[in-house]
Amino acid sequence: MYLIDSVCHHFHEVMHMSGIFVVLVNGESQIEYDRARPLPAKQIEFLDKMDSKMTQGIVLNGRTIAEPDIMQRTQFVSMQLIAALIDDNDQLIAATCAYLANRLPDLKQLKVDENYNFDLVFDEEYKNKVKVAFNADDLKTSPVH
Repeated sequence: MYLIDSVCHHFHEVMHMSGIFVVLVNGESQIEYDRARPLPAKQIEFLDKMDSKMTQGIVLNGRTIAEPDIMQRTQFVSMQLIAALIDDNDQLIAATCAYLANRLPDLKQLKVDENYNFDLVFDEEYKNKVKVAFNADDLKTSPVH
């Protein structure tokens, strides 16, 4: 009975998560994680193991934190995600992205700048931007009606 209740509870939680979690580097979308896609049981188990390991303590900005709260865990995992992006470590990218998207259902974006500083964005959905290139001389020769 517990297993069924647990699965139903998890399904209920997933159904209330909405949207896409986006990782942006220098304003460019690098990863778009769709929360609507359910995670396989093994991946959920892996996220639980990540939490369990972090419960034993983490090092954040050179300081050991014995009992990290959710925001400290988020900062730690975000830094791991950035390191994974730098190293092209696809497995760690997938795990850290899944962690952030599933443990923080209101997190919309992780914005990383050229110095690897980052912002966690909870209140702004990502809007895909389309770049349009044009030649100013073309405007002079094309009639606009």
